[in-house]
Amino acid sequence: MRRRSIFFLLLIFHALLLSRADDSHSNPEIDALTAFKLNLHDPLGALTSWDPSTPSSPCDWRGVFCTNRRVTEIRLPRLQLSGRISDRISDLRMLRKLSLRSNSFNGTIPPSLAFCTRLLSVFLQYNSLTGKLPPGLKNLTELEVFNVAGNRLSGEISGPLPLSLKCLDVSSNVFSGQIPSGLANLTQLQLLNLSYNQLNGAIPASLGKLQSLEYLWLDSNLLQGTLPSALSNCSSIVHLSASENAIGGVIPAAFGALPNLEVIALSNNNLSGTVPFSLFCNTSLTIVRLGSNAFSDVVRPETVNCRSSGLQVLDLSENRISGRFPMWLTSIVSLTNLDVSGNVFSGEIPAEIGGLKLLEELKLANNSLTGEIPVEIKQCGSLGVLDLEGNRLTGLVPEFLGYMKALKVLSLGRNSFSGYVPSSMVNLQQLDRLDLGENDLNGSFPVELMALTNLSDLDLSGNRFTGEVPTFGFLRVLVALSLSDNHISGSIPPEVGNCSALEVLELRSNRLTGNIPVDLSRLSRLKVMDLGRNNLSGEISPMSSSLQSLSLDHNHLSGVIPESFSRLSNLSRLDLSVNNLTGEIPPLIATNLVYFNVSNNNLKGEIPPSFTNPSDFSGNLELCGKPLNRKCEGSTAEERKKRRKMILMIVTAAIGACLLTLFCCFYIYTLLRWRKKLKQQSATGEKKRSPGRTSAGSRVRSSTSRSSTENGEPKLVMFNNKITLAETIEATRQFDEENVLSRTKYGLLFKANYNDGMVLSIRRLPNGSLLNENLFKKEAEVLGKVKHRNITVLRGYYAGPPDLRLLVYDYMPNGNLSTLLQEASHQDGHVLNWPMRHLIALGIARGLGFLHQSNM
Repeated sequence: MRRRSIFFLLLIFHALLLSRADDSHSNPEIDALTAFKLNLHDPLGALTSWDPSTPSSPCDWRGVFCTNRRVTEIRLPRLQLSGRISDRISDLRMLRKLSLRSNSFNGTIPPSLAFCTRLLSVFLQYNSLTGKLPPGLKNLTELEVFNVAGNRLSGEISGPLPLSLKCLDVSSNVFSGQIPSGLANLTQLQLLNLSYNQLNGAIPASLGKLQSLEYLWLDSNLLQGTLPSALSNCSSIVHLSASENAIGGVIPAAFGALPNLEVIALSNNNLSGTVPFSLFCNTSLTIVRLGSNAFSDVVRPETVNCRSSGLQVLDLSENRISGRFPMWLTSIVSLTNLDVSGNVFSGEIPAEIGGLKLLEELKLANNSLTGEIPVEIKQCGSLGVLDLEGNRLTGLVPEFLGYMKALKVLSLGRNSFSGYVPSSMVNLQQLDRLDLGENDLNGSFPVELMALTNLSDLDLSGNRFTGEVPTFGFLRVLVALSLSDNHISGSIPPEVGNCSALEVLELRSNRLTGNIPVDLSRLSRLKVMDLGRNNLSGEISPMSSSLQSLSLDHNHLSGVIPESFSRLSNLSRLDLSVNNLTGEIPPLIATNLVYFNVSNNNLKGEIPPSFTNPSDFSGNLELCGKPLNRKCEGSTAEERKKRRKMILMIVTAAIGACLLTLFCCFYIYTLLRWRKKLKQQSATGEKKRSPGRTSAGSRVRSSTSRSSTENGEPKLVMFNNKITLAETIEATRQFDEENVLSRTKYGLLFKANYNDGMVLSIRRLPNGSLLNENLFKKEAEVLGKVKHRNITVLRGYYAGPPDLRLLVYDYMPNGNLSTLLQEASHQDGHVLNWPMRHLIALGIARGLGFLHQSNM
């Protein structure tokens, strides 16, 4: 009896083991999901719960949903997952929904997805998927939603798609070719989004067969041809959008009969002719955007009596519509946004426009409208944007505008308004932008505007305002301030430096006096500053490092051009012309400048070699250099001292680069050895040094026995050996472009490979940019004697006709520090950490300190 019990227990235990083994090895869904996870990078640890040993795996895993213990849904959106989608996804045969949207998945859509034949919806949008659409999609006969928007998919949209599709979104990819006419076979389709691709050709007329289609989006492609009138057969269409293409022809009048159409957006095309009035008789339409086309007219037939009750947004901007303002527009009382700017409308603004009491934006800019602003506009109590810029409007700026307290944008620039700015403007506390520029306004500067603390853009330029610049310091959100071309006097208030958000400051062509406040340097976001054509005096103060354009021309500024301008790395435009500036042009100022004008000053010395336009330096009698075709002659002791400093800067820069390169190479070599030890990799032996890349220093020492048999030939003066000029020219292959190592304002650096295997670096200085031959030799001899452990010595030099100056250094085979830093910044761990950078900087500082303290 006891034996039977034991045998029975063994059978049960064996059955349990078999059952457990069967569970762990016969569930392909667990294996498929495990393979899926192994392919991925999971920075948030979102899939840590995917453990096959859990009681209900995989149905208790995050993002996995089951029915009858079979996986039917995977929902893992917005989890920062990256990697390829595993081909094992095909083992999830009962899968109904796959949502991996808004992650960083890459690679292609696995073709094996076609085996998940029960899929209803696939959401893969906003990832980094590439390649073409998988060819087997037609096998997903139950698929209703397929969304792959916002990836990098390419190729043509070819091949049959599932006839069951209701939503197809392939927007924001790189698909090309024509819109396939086969899409017309997807008769259940309700949404088709092909926007933001590179599709070309015409819109297929066959799309008119899609009776269930509600949303058709074709924006931002390369589509041409005309709008097929067959699209008017899509009786369910709600939103039709094809903006930013090259579609021509006219809008079919039948579009106005679409019973459910709410939005039609066809801006930025080549449409022409008359805008069909039937669009405005459609009671379902709420938004009509037809801007930036070539429409010439909007005509309301006299025989048609219709009234649109739902139109809210109408954009007819940037067309060619002429004539008087269409009066019938004032009867569309549902309008909230009306934009007819950029046309050729003439006549007065009709008073009836005040009947559009729901208006939030009214844009009539850049037309030919005349007369005054009708007082009836004040009835539009919800108006937030009023843009009348660029017309021919006259009269006073109406007082009633100051009581339209919903205004956020008021643009009246480039008209013919006169008189004062009404004091009622102080009430516009929500005002963000005020443009009154280029009118005929006068009187004292409207200080009431200083109470508008929400202003970010204020333009009062091109008027006749007088008085002094008030204190703008408390307008902390002010981004752009333009007061140019007025009659404003006095000094620039230092408090302007408190406008911490300021990016544009334009005070040009006024009567400003005094110094440029040093407080302006505190404007850390300032990009454009124009103080030209005033009466400013004194020296130029420090400037914000963010400046991109600085104009100080036509003033009475004195002193020298600040050396600090050379450190304004963002500065691309600098105009200092017509002042009283003295001294020399800083040699490093040409680094990033695209435009530089210092004409009509009292500057002297040599023009940096990067500049070529002589008119930018004219009117400076003591300037010399290539642009002026005026040779520089350095004869005085002071000039020799300055030129010696220039050579010193060149040598120092080269020595510093060599020192930093050696330091960095040693550090990287040590770091790599340390990493190899951590990985317990076996040593493979040191690499032998390539003869062609041997250190030039050792080569020079071993070649002191080199004889100079070339009697009478020009020779490089080498401190340890003798090399002829002919050998050096041959070693650089006639100073060939392929041997250039770097380019700076101090000339080109060449690699020189000599016949005996020696490698040197030869810097060829710009022709005529330095001192005469004898003086250059003396300076080079002095620099060649400098010895210090943080300085790589100058190996030699050459000075002789025709106007050729060479400096010789050791060749550094591992490149320069700039390249090393750039490469290191893209590596994990940032090889050059701050302690190492600190050590490098200390080494440079010691070397530079020695050079400057030496009795040279």
